[in-house]
Amino acid sequence: MKLLLAVVLGIGTLWGAEVVEVGDRFKNSRSCKACHLHIVKGWEGSWHAKSHYQNDEYFQATVDYLSRKTRRSSNGIQVECATCHNPRISVTEAGMDYEIAAVMELDKGSKVNQALQSDVISEGINCVVCHNIDKIHDELDETKRGIHRVEWTPSGVMSGPYEDAKSPYHKVVHRDFMDQNPNQLCLVCHANDRSFEGLVFTDMQSELQDGSQKCVDCHMGEKERGVAATLKIDHGKAKEREIRSHGFKGAHSTEMWRDALNLDVKKAGQEIAVTISNPQPHNIPSGFGARELVLVVEYKQGMKTLKSDTLSLTQSYESKRKKPTIPHLAEKMGKDMSIPANGKRVIKLPAVGGTTSVEVSLFYRLVNDEVRSILELKDPIWSEKKFIASTILKL
Repeated sequence: MKLLLAVVLGIGTLWGAEVVEVGDRFKNSRSCKACHLHIVKGWEGSWHAKSHYQNDEYFQATVDYLSRKTRRSSNGIQVECATCHNPRISVTEAGMDYEIAAVMELDKGSKVNQALQSDVISEGINCVVCHNIDKIHDELDETKRGIHRVEWTPSGVMSGPYEDAKSPYHKVVHRDFMDQNPNQLCLVCHANDRSFEGLVFTDMQSELQDGSQKCVDCHMGEKERGVAATLKIDHGKAKEREIRSHGFKGAHSTEMWRDALNLDVKKAGQEIAVTISNPQPHNIPSGFGARELVLVVEYKQGMKTLKSDTLSLTQSYESKRKKPTIPHLAEKMGKDMSIPANGKRVIKLPAVGGTTSVEVSLFYRLVNDEVRSILELKDPIWSEKKFIASTILKL
């Protein structure tokens, strides 16, 4: 009981963000399709659309594991994670009273349960998450992320990248973070991932080496000529603009990985030196803990394979009990094996006698073996190896 009270007292001190109600007309993407069908269709295939607890096996397994290990309610943890996973949630903290009620199974009908079951958040990061943001507070402490870092526009006021946008269905306001400084918007959530023990296990904001490079250039693609809305507001026609895809391609997208990193292999005395270069503006792997690069090195004599080595470039995590754990419960983490932004990593391996060629291939995986096993993830996507590059050294 002392442990429970200590936990819930800690929860009760969380800083509460201002909640702005989402009107019925705007609570899901169906209403947006009337004018923005192609944009909504692109978003539907994105992982932003899967950020809710019910739609992401990794997220669900992590929450359930945290609940078991910390003796906190699953719903209480979901509220805390909703900071970024469901920022339009109508509550921003569970609190001591809720945790006690949950232990006693008296939480049915509570504001927390109602908030988590609301269809306002069922679509995850949908239109009224990004396009209802009015202000982003970069001046706040770095621990304040997601819902705690933004102010919302009133329901029915959409923020966007165009000065002249207008609609008969909602008000439109221009905001610089939608066009001039989109990194500011992305980093509201994609920065400073912190464990329950206070360990920052991923911080893409600190990794970025060149602020002039925009996240959206890769993850939303280059601008193309098209229409953002089908409304006929330009002399009886839909207005043509420079627009981007809303598919938000990322680590889960196979096409993002081909040639994302560069490989070079040389013989150096009695060793084989494999250099992995990263031309990207952030570390790889990055974006979340336990992601992995898999390096496969085959030593061949003609067509015959003499030896094959597989190396894992990933991050290991240790709990306060000195046992392997997931990022969100880690007190310590192992050596950073990622390839730094605009940098490189050299891996030296002993040469094998009789080798006439060395074939090197590089792959990416969303979750390493250790964390995947701890969370008992079943979907093949978590173990799938996505091809990045390969090269052959003739000896």
